[in-house]
Amino acid sequence: MPQYLVERHLPGITSDELAAAAGRAKEVTAQMSQEGTPVRYLRSTFVPGEEKCFCLFEAPSSEVVRQANERAEIPLERIVEAMHIASEDV
Repeated sequence: MPQYLVERHLPGITSDELAAAAGRAKEVTAQMSQEGTPVRYLRSTFVPGEEKCFCLFEAPSSEVVRQANERAEIPLERIVEAMHIASEDV
């Protein structure tokens, strides 16, 4: 299944708020999957110096990822398809 990177600008977010948003993403994607729309929240990386957060999802389309983020009420700037390559993959 394709993976999608969600870019967010989160000025002033606290670590507690960031953890809560990740929890909502995980909960909403689990609910959507149970409802028959396969989507999975994988991980987030926050860059404090830029107030940017990058969240990785697995889903059949970017539209499904957009729906999940809207349901979780987490703002986003863009969604792009991404490829993950780990050091053990090369």
